[in-house]
Amino acid sequence: MRYKLFGKSGLRVSELCLGAMTFGQDWGSMLAGAPKESAKKIFDSFVNTGGNFIDTANIYQNGTSEKYVGEFIATDRKKFVLATKYTMSTDPDDPNASGSHRKNLVQSVDASLKRLNTSYIDLLWIHVWDLMTPIEEVMRALDDLIRSGKILYVGISDTPAWIVSQANSIADLRSWSPFIGIQIMYSLIERTPERELLPMAHALDIGVTAWSPLGAGVLSGKYNKQSVSNDDKGKLQNRLDVVGNPMTAIFLNERNFSIAKEVQEIAREIDRTASQVALNWVRQQNKQNKGVIIPIIGAKTEAQISDNLGCLDFELTPGQLKRLDDKTKIQLGFPHDFMSKDNLTFLFGKSFSLIDNHRIIGL
Repeated sequence: MRYKLFGKSGLRVSELCLGAMTFGQDWGSMLAGAPKESAKKIFDSFVNTGGNFIDTANIYQNGTSEKYVGEFIATDRKKFVLATKYTMSTDPDDPNASGSHRKNLVQSVDASLKRLNTSYIDLLWIHVWDLMTPIEEVMRALDDLIRSGKILYVGISDTPAWIVSQANSIADLRSWSPFIGIQIMYSLIERTPERELLPMAHALDIGVTAWSPLGAGVLSGKYNKQSVSNDDKGKLQNRLDVVGNPMTAIFLNERNFSIAKEVQEIAREIDRTASQVALNWVRQQNKQNKGVIIPIIGAKTEAQISDNLGCLDFELTPGQLKRLDDKTKIQLGFPHDFMSKDNLTFLFGKSFSLIDNHRIIGL
């Protein structure tokens, strides 16, 4: 395991992040997790490989995930970079028990600290932008908690690029703590962050953690057209009966089955698993001029985490990366396609190819 400097900070995090959403079984069969004993084995496997970056949230398994993580890290708390989240509703009948505002922030952090049995959180994520709270309130409230010592760094998840840019600009202007990281859904079957979020993160030196790097399990090869209902009538319930996960059901379509097949073919060629190939595609985007991108790996069993960690033992070749890129690339749309290499000669003339530009992103 190697380590990355995370965003515009000196924080060192492992090149893989352990997602603890599966720690606990409080969510029932639809999003079933691991019992405590299995969760501990998953955690130990990750740590024994050199991992120090743990990601959870106050709502995961109704708080059980935080409780388990707190117990697991207690013997050597200072070694771990502990990340958790707030924003999602913890009481559907209380309008202030959700959102990014100061009241929910303070209440949520205090509750998380108790469940985690720690005096501070290394990285606190806004789980999703709440569309109601002024950016100034959020950034000032987060900065106050950093100054209090309850949290050390802040990040933001599932939020448009323009909001993140505005928030960090305000923080820089007023000497408040900026977001050092963003968390996004990113995989071979979900590459839309390449339009705005990844270029923004690279330009502003914001670290990226990628959730669902296996496309809700589709890229692992566990689902195919034979094992899943074709759903000719377009009814999602037909698929839910098979996969038991609403996120996975959304991804079961012809395009994604085709992508998963390509991943499996490469895996067979190099005697690796499909999961390892899919994870390495995300890992190796660091070398494709896209900044620091850290996959969040999750598991329900020790065998699954061991398989995922196997991605550290090899890298995909340029040829293999190109095959996957050609199979999965998306249309970036306006203005990105308009600003492509093919059109830049209209702006720069014949001299464009002679200019070494270290600032250019994504071309």
